Amino acid sequence: MLRSVFLAAADSSRLGRLFSSVTLSKSVARRFVAGDDVADALRAARELADDGLGITVDHLGGETATVEQAEAVRDEYVALLARLTTAGLTPAAEVSVKLSALGQRLDDKLAHDNAEAVCAAAAAAGTSVTLDAEDHTTTDSTLEILAGLRKDYPSTGAVLQAYLRRTEGDCRELATTGSRVRLCKGAYAEPESVAFQDTLDIDKSFVRCLNILMSGEGYPMVATHDPRLIAIAEDRARWFDRSADEYEFQMLYGMRTEEQARLAAGGNIVRVYLPYGEQWYAYLMRRLAERPSTVSLFGRAIAGK
Repeated sequence: MLRSVFLAAADSSRLGRLFSSVTLSKSVARRFVAGDDVADALRAARELADDGLGITVDHLGGETATVEQAEAVRDEYVALLARLTTAGLTPAAEVSVKLSALGQRLDDKLAHDNAEAVCAAAAAAGTSVTLDAEDHTTTDSTLEILAGLRKDYPSTGAVLQAYLRRTEGDCRELATTGSRVRLCKGAYAEPESVAFQDTLDIDKSFVRCLNILMSGEGYPMVATHDPRLIAIAEDRARWFDRSADEYEFQMLYGMRTEEQARLAAGGNIVRVYLPYGEQWYAYLMRRLAERPSTVSLFGRAIAGK
């Protein structure tokens, strides 16, 4: 019930405007978002890198409805990568980008060309780009753009969502040599025709997909906070004789920080998804949908006021 409520809230522009204007909401959001600008992202990235963690930085922008807005997002990422390089934070830090922010809903070629410019800047910085997954209507387009980008930038990462019924097949297609694939549960409201709805069914799909990726030739990036799935991933890595540098765990900024430290201390690669930007409302709602127990943070924040 809570999951569906948060997903509906994420798509409400009216609630977004209201929520984003409340000072208390902003203070709670800082638990999960580095801040509003690049300087905030660099500060948080430095702290994470000093703790031995990898980082993938995501710029949270508004709705991209024009070519000019898509190009502005492209330029933001190019500037971000330059700043990460100057700060000495690459290759510990890569970037994650949504193709919709680069113009995917306007034109696939526009999104491809803008993503290519970001990939070129990342390659010059000695790091990589991962293309975030969005709702199921964009999946085919995203994978087609990914294939095009990998011709010149083979380290470009993909994201697959275990709750989509198609994802096992996509895992088989992408479990190839050098292919970086982030596997997550999924964070969009999807119809039953294309996505599993029951939590147990999603978890089972996650494990089936994990087995495909771990047994393949690619580089799995296991994105979950679920203790049971983390334990299964560790077991599958041992079963398929993967060394610690042949896969990684990924977690969200501000989520299960003690577990991040534990995994890193055990010799695992752990990468933290680090968002920044003023348009944090929808991101936060989707994180709450993934883990509704996080809503207790709001209660504690309110009680402390």
